[in-house]
Amino acid sequence: MASITVVIPVLDDAEHLAVCLRALASQTRLADEIVVVDNGSADDSAAVARSFGARVLREPVRGIAPANATGFDAAAGDVIARLDADSVPAPDWLERIEAAFRDDPELAAITGSADFHDGSPVVNWVGREVYLRWYFWAMGRLLGHPPLFGSNLALRSSVWREVRAEVHRDDPRMHDDLDLSFQLAPGMRVVRDDSLGMSISSRPFSSARSFALRSWRGVVTLAVNRGARRRHAAASAASLLPIPRPRG
Repeated sequence: MASITVVIPVLDDAEHLAVCLRALASQTRLADEIVVVDNGSADDSAAVARSFGARVLREPVRGIAPANATGFDAAAGDVIARLDADSVPAPDWLERIEAAFRDDPELAAITGSADFHDGSPVVNWVGREVYLRWYFWAMGRLLGHPPLFGSNLALRSSVWREVRAEVHRDDPRMHDDLDLSFQLAPGMRVVRDDSLGMSISSRPFSSARSFALRSWRGVVTLAVNRGARRRHAAASAASLLPIPRPRG
């Protein structure tokens, strides 16, 4: 049975983190390790994490990308599961992740979508049906496989070790999940499974400024990964070529 480390980056989000950790404590399959990466919190986030038995690391460089990479580097599990401090996983989230990697030895990474739990019905619908639907469709076409979604993903730690030197871990402008998606080598098996139930905050859509910042980071991530985009596009095109028939 594979061991699972859950990684949670956090910055001044103690209240949401407590809800997230409570949900992890109620899983049908408990995490073998929970690593909370404190990205410079001024509130009680670190104390909350410790009260639930999590291992707390500090990452002084602000940004989800450096915080996430620090947590992934420290993970002791065979599988690294990732969610955000304001995420609330379904009770069988880790059980389903464990089963996916157990049943598919070639699986490199798995990801799921999410519902939004704290916005208006309109904001929640836009987040799920417009933003996330577009993200999975558009980025999937660029990558040739489903993009990873940072609030709901898991990958083998061996895969992380293969790509850790390629991710832009010190660039706070990056969307760490999309950046990681581009570093996965063409041919690695990545699966989207929406049975991985996850509820997340609608805060990214709470204001025009917040949404614009998120969109700008997406543009930066795509620009920085021009070479990786060409590599994935070439691999996707090659996979569509007809198999040549032997002569004679």
